[in-house]
Amino acid sequence: MSLAERSVTSVAWNTGTNLVKVAILLGRSIILARLLPVEVFGVYTLATSIVTFSGIIPTFGMGSAFIHRVPETADEEQAAAVQFTLRLLLSAVWAAAMVLLAWWLAEGAMRLALIVLTPAYAVLYLTDTPKYILTRRIQHRRLAVLDLLVAILTTVVAIGLAWRGYGLITLLATDIVTVAVTAIALYGWRRVWRPRLLWLPGTVRYYLTFGSRAMAGTALGEALDNVDDIWVGANLGNYALGLYSRAYAFATYPRRVLAFPVNLVAGGTLAELKEDRLRMSQAFFRTNSLLIHSGFLMGGLLVLVAEEFVAIALGDKWLPMVTTFQLMAVFTLLDPLRVTVSQLFYAVGQPARVVRVRTVQLIALVSGLYLVGQNWGIVGVAIIVDIVLLIGLIPLLIMAREIVDFSFRRLFVAPVIALIAGASVAMLGLRSICGYIDCSNDWYTGIIKGTLFVLIYGATLFILERQEILTMTDHIRRALRKTDQ
Repeated sequence: MSLAERSVTSVAWNTGTNLVKVAILLGRSIILARLLPVEVFGVYTLATSIVTFSGIIPTFGMGSAFIHRVPETADEEQAAAVQFTLRLLLSAVWAAAMVLLAWWLAEGAMRLALIVLTPAYAVLYLTDTPKYILTRRIQHRRLAVLDLLVAILTTVVAIGLAWRGYGLITLLATDIVTVAVTAIALYGWRRVWRPRLLWLPGTVRYYLTFGSRAMAGTALGEALDNVDDIWVGANLGNYALGLYSRAYAFATYPRRVLAFPVNLVAGGTLAELKEDRLRMSQAFFRTNSLLIHSGFLMGGLLVLVAEEFVAIALGDKWLPMVTTFQLMAVFTLLDPLRVTVSQLFYAVGQPARVVRVRTVQLIALVSGLYLVGQNWGIVGVAIIVDIVLLIGLIPLLIMAREIVDFSFRRLFVAPVIALIAGASVAMLGLRSICGYIDCSNDWYTGIIKGTLFVLIYGATLFILERQEILTMTDHIRRALRKTDQ
């Protein structure tokens, strides 16, 4: 298949399975939020943040190095074997150090969480090699099905354990099941790649050189993703972190439907097109246009119905997180765009630009946490996170125009107008209708606001971008038709 056909097919598979997966995970999260104490989520989130942040050591930027196409990785089999060898060595050292530190410094539930999560993630990192192979080939069908299978099995296990009152063990069990299923799916049944050890000095030097450059960006990215969680847990406590982590988790569910599968495919697609500016520009624009249009729809909807969703789905004990939930929804509007723009610089071998921007973001984040977070709590933390996202996204988009050609106006104007129109009509419409129905009923208000917003948002976009929508739909239809033949 052509690159376009492989990309569309991969996105289609990821999106299709994601629709089911998101529904399963959302249902699981709602059930667990009702069954488990808020503090349990705080302990689990803090431990996970520590493990994933320190996990930059075994990963060492080698994923980007493998996907980036250069002579050292031209032989896929050898490049994969060298990558696996380096990953095994680094993972073993990292896991041993983390377990010893956890036993020495942590205690109680936090010690248990760190000691369970560290070896689980070490094994999971070893399954990255076949994932990188499939990503490089832009063949995501197996990965999409694997994600769905993991979602189903972890949900069955987690709900069963939570129902029996196992608390923190419930959340830790999801990681153990994930590791087991992933290893079997990639290395067992119809394995993608046979693990073997190989040491080629030239390829090793390439991985370490490129990886050291990419690792700086990865480290900063992980810091930006995890420092807020670690800070909240350390300064505001497990209860506050439980609320904050669930606000973020629920805010990200809508974008998982489309943004996650698109982000998974975009990196490999841009890497394959790096020598063709015209086609890379087209892929970059279409990808991000899709993410912005869908992100504004999902984010705007979340902000409008946040209070009703929390009250109906999660219960009164989670109501303190409503404002934070709305602010995190704003974050999820644009964060998928930040991912694809960063992937562009990695695809063309310029990770240093991402490093510089993320350094500024991290300084702003840490400063903001101590200036605002202490007094405003998790609401202040969410505001700072939104600001930091914009601090990074704007310069990255400006620099991206040196590599690809695109129009800011075509990307943003129509979705912004549609967002404002949809939100305005939804709020005004609810205010008008409240004279005729019981607006104290969360079901009524949520359905009215959500329906009006979606209808007006979609209608406004179609009026403003009718030709672009029809053209993009036709491209997707033709690519899918070719893959079926």
